[in-house]
Amino acid sequence: MSSGSTQRVFQLKLDPLTGNSEWVVIEDEEQVSESSRKPLLATTSYLDMLNDSTRNSAFRQAIDRTVTKPCHVLDIGAGTGLLSMMASRAMGSGDSTTRCGNEGMVTACESYLPMVKLMRKVLRLNGMDGKIKVINKRSDELQVGVDIPSRADILVSEILDSELLGEGLIPTLQHAHDKLLVESPQTVPYRATTYGQLVESTFLRQLHDLQNNEEEICDGIHLVPSGLDGILQVKPQQHAMHCDAIKDEMKLLSEPFKIFEFDFWKRPDSRRETDVRIKATIDGRVNAVVSWWILQLDCEGNIFYSTAPGWISSTINAGARHWCDHWKQCVWFIPGKGVSISKDEEVHLHAVHTDTNISYNLKTRAPRAEVMQYGFNTVDSQLILSPERIAIYGDSEWRNYMLKAISNAVQERVNPLCIVADDSIFLTLLVAHLSRTSHVISMFPGLRDKGARYLQAVADANGFSMDRVEVLEKRKPYLTLDDTHQKKVDLLIGEPFYYGHDGMLPWQNLRFWKERTILAPVLSEDVLIMPCKGILKACAMSLPDLWKSRCHLSKIEGLDHSVVNTTLGACGELPAPEEGPCLAFYIWQCGEIKELSETFTLMEFDFSKPMAPCYGKAQVGFTKPGICHGFALWIDWVMDSENCIVLSTGLDKRYWKQGVKLLAHPVAVAIHESRNEGDYVSTAVEASFDPSSGELCIKHDFV
Repeated sequence: MSSGSTQRVFQLKLDPLTGNSEWVVIEDEEQVSESSRKPLLATTSYLDMLNDSTRNSAFRQAIDRTVTKPCHVLDIGAGTGLLSMMASRAMGSGDSTTRCGNEGMVTACESYLPMVKLMRKVLRLNGMDGKIKVINKRSDELQVGVDIPSRADILVSEILDSELLGEGLIPTLQHAHDKLLVESPQTVPYRATTYGQLVESTFLRQLHDLQNNEEEICDGIHLVPSGLDGILQVKPQQHAMHCDAIKDEMKLLSEPFKIFEFDFWKRPDSRRETDVRIKATIDGRVNAVVSWWILQLDCEGNIFYSTAPGWISSTINAGARHWCDHWKQCVWFIPGKGVSISKDEEVHLHAVHTDTNISYNLKTRAPRAEVMQYGFNTVDSQLILSPERIAIYGDSEWRNYMLKAISNAVQERVNPLCIVADDSIFLTLLVAHLSRTSHVISMFPGLRDKGARYLQAVADANGFSMDRVEVLEKRKPYLTLDDTHQKKVDLLIGEPFYYGHDGMLPWQNLRFWKERTILAPVLSEDVLIMPCKGILKACAMSLPDLWKSRCHLSKIEGLDHSVVNTTLGACGELPAPEEGPCLAFYIWQCGEIKELSETFTLMEFDFSKPMAPCYGKAQVGFTKPGICHGFALWIDWVMDSENCIVLSTGLDKRYWKQGVKLLAHPVAVAIHESRNEGDYVSTAVEASFDPSSGELCIKHDFV
């Protein structure tokens, strides 16, 4: 950041179709256009958080109870300045100057420059720009006597994630208590308590237990060979998830239990351990620990906020559960098939927290094999993938489709040269396993040498030699015949899957098409390309919970936030021609959902030809009455030219994220037979794809 009057920060921007990154300069001038700022903030959780009325009300009540006289209030991670304005209002600051000493002051600390600029707009809109001192720094960079005149009497802050600790709560509080706060300060929140519950769930086991899933699949591919148990696994951490969406697929094996308590009003420890004794309430097999937290916002213990799942009773849940996406429950997977327990049996959960996370180890009195803990395989060949990717690789239907498609392809070639264009370790193993005369070049744009070391480790178990498989050592803008050993490519394949891009929109996996276009000079005239095309599918949806979390803001607890809507990509009340962005979500985790139309095709992407602009249009009739909030979109990958093998990533496929295009305003729809005046019975939907940016533009017209 420069020291002059103009501030600059550099933000890394990813091009999803090439995988290349570039640094974008963000200026600190009001003349910066909204359109240049919007991509930086529109896909964040700020909007969802600001739309959480339960959270906002709880913080407002607690601040009103805590800030009762002029004092120095410090807000760390101030965001749009909501908590700072609540504190200033509660203090009754009346003039237009930033005040200190006995008269009181509020300091808002926010490190992210785009948000600082937005906060200043919000403060100005509410007439508080002169009452709150805004500092664009990390809180651990603040110095008393330099940035702030004195230590603060009260800390208000909301730097919590679904796990509680992941946003740096502990080190932030440690530094604040050491350097920025008075002795025995008041804080909002006052305390946080984490809870857990033991559950049995086949679905949750599939998200991590690839080795046992593979044992039930007889295709000859061994992603986790015997003796290499830890070579491919999920990261041993708590994974955020909307557990209410799978409550019917879980068996609760215990009552909820308390794990850790964190007091914001005193300096926290970096590490603690605890043993929790838990009595099983029913026979079962523990596959996971579901956890959540409860905030006590005031020191008297009257105001609470909970992230507990909906099945928890109100005495523990501290109020009715509402859907929001910025805070979910967390799931800790018990390795392997889990731990078998009997009703009334006592098990021990050993919990450890560090500065940034909480981990568990479940123990029983069963034989040693049932003492479950993650064994960290420290060999260089280990790969860590997302739970959804592990589940896909353990899905028998998906693997059978891939096996059939690749078997048909390699049977038509003698000594084929195959390029795996993406990061699919499965397809690399599959081709090498099925064709003893093939040569495979894996581009592995994300995995790189990690993928090469993994392949080396599992080659013998999959029946091939590494002299037939190679991984490109470095990223090249294009390949030549020198890279392919003077041979044209017979088979170009992908899932498509790109390592590290789990949060991408479905059509951003059209990077495969981009790779195919770049590789054109080394492809044979009769090259087989798999998938051979992609089909953009869509469905009209009722998504009340999701739409509410992304809708436009007006006043939050009496404080005007209407100025943030364009920048945060809100639905509704945006100036024409602004529209909210397409966002990536697991639709099945989006709270209340309802399909209002049949699935329809919007456009096709033909991978036999170089990448080009695409356009599609569909007239869609509604099959169910309801309130339409937008459209879910996904891509079905067609593997063969006969359209016999199609891999869908649609609404019933829970391991893939779909794209969501929310309407500016919800629309009442009906079927023809039950139409009322004002209802819409169909809609025209248009889509256009720009290959230069990878952007998909969706337009609609209800009739």
